[in-house]
Amino acid sequence: MGNALYGIINTCSISMKYILTGEETERLLFRPLELSDYDAWLPLFDDIETSKFLGMSHLTTSQEKCDLWFEKCLARYKDDTGGMNVLTDKQTGKMIGQCGLLVQEVNTDIIMEIGYSILPQYQGKGYASESARKCRDYAFINGYADVLHSIIHIENQGSIKVAVHNGMHMWRALPDYKGMPVHIYRITREEWNTING
Repeated sequence: MGNALYGIINTCSISMKYILTGEETERLLFRPLELSDYDAWLPLFDDIETSKFLGMSHLTTSQEKCDLWFEKCLARYKDDTGGMNVLTDKQTGKMIGQCGLLVQEVNTDIIMEIGYSILPQYQGKGYASESARKCRDYAFINGYADVLHSIIHIENQGSIKVAVHNGMHMWRALPDYKGMPVHIYRITREEWNTING
């Protein structure tokens, strides 16, 4: 882990807007990412396909990819542009994955994204949908945005299923977003109100 990460976390904004500190779902607790989470998060990057979906194929080692993840997340905390929350299991206290609200620039538009990644051993158990739904509801209830998005690599069928399960629909295709072909899924506040009827 690079020394730059220590410098970033030491200057993080106290407010950390859009972070769901202390929020919870049926099975999960939300909290900010900490440097002590590094070793638990590292295995996510051992899978080549996951690295491709996260736009990290240009990096060689899992450590390089994990360093970049932490650097970006901690920089978001500092800049108040959202960020990922660590998801911990209420029963065991173990890290399950990360999910959060991210302020993104797409072409010239500023949008709010719901991002999610689950550690390999916990995938396929509904944790991504559970946490993404919480982020969706939290964002709309707090008036953060009138439209929420998820930016997904076109081959990432698991994340597409989560987006659809979260009430989103395919909105725009971009052949080159940060070096990846992606589909952008979205849900409006009106659609969310209908779901919650």
